[in-house]
Amino acid sequence: MRYGVNILNFGTGTGPDTLLRWARYAEERGFHFAMISDHVAVTPEVAEQYEAPFYDPFTTLAWLAGQTERIELGTTVTVLPFRHPLLTARAAANIDRFSGGRLIVGVGVSWSESEYRSLGVDHRRRGAITDEYLDVVTKAWRHEKISHHGEFVSFEDVATGPLPVRVPPVWVGGGSKAALRRAVRHGDAWHPLNQSMRFYRDAGLPALRRIAQEEGRPVPQFAPRLPLRLTDSPLPEETRLAGQGTLGQVRSDLEGLEELGATHVLFDTYRGEPASMRPQKEDEELLETLAEHVLGDGARSSSAGEPLGS
Repeated sequence: MRYGVNILNFGTGTGPDTLLRWARYAEERGFHFAMISDHVAVTPEVAEQYEAPFYDPFTTLAWLAGQTERIELGTTVTVLPFRHPLLTARAAANIDRFSGGRLIVGVGVSWSESEYRSLGVDHRRRGAITDEYLDVVTKAWRHEKISHHGEFVSFEDVATGPLPVRVPPVWVGGGSKAALRRAVRHGDAWHPLNQSMRFYRDAGLPALRRIAQEEGRPVPQFAPRLPLRLTDSPLPEETRLAGQGTLGQVRSDLEGLEELGATHVLFDTYRGEPASMRPQKEDEELLETLAEHVLGDGARSSSAGEPLGS
């Protein structure tokens, strides 16, 4: 498996210096990839979990691409309905060019109704919008000129260049049946968050395989994002999320994920609310403990920097 770090691009204390430190830390420690989140309108509802300031993922990744050399960079996840798909496609293709083919594009629908209202987008149609926009984005990465006539966007003979160095791998977030079907139809990987090992083993992955069989398509790669939390005492297995618990429990999770076919694991040190944000140094120490006692050479392998999802 390949290991990545979630860079916190939001909240009090976040700025160019912390973003750069995160990216360089991840690259220097041999992690294979680093990813950042996406929100456009930080309404009070959004701020309950992700407070301002919030750095735009594409602008930030373009900058970090110029400050790093090997590590893959990506979004976890881009909320596709928030931007015109031609804008998303061009921004992503440009970053992939600037980075020499190091971009991963995670996509999802998000949850905040107030954010959708602020942007004038119909929250009720977010799944359908995402599917159509994803079709446009991936076509724009493959062809110098495209046309599209759909329910939500229509255009004729639009030049899309420069094309990316490689077509960025698409990681589809979410745990619903619609998200799983989207991952099968459009994605290179399924990228779920905040789930238990039981869910992955008994529900999520079996459903993913069934849908792939129904669609006559290959099963996407499995690339979960784990909410990393280390405890001194074991957490109850019936309520524990993968990535949380003692070093032994987290080690067991990673071994189990590899047995289930996971190809990438993203470690997220954020606990889900602004009050829980810690100094960056403490998050780095958490990752160091994980690397020393659980990952071994896994986060420092000589394959760091090779393309993901290829």
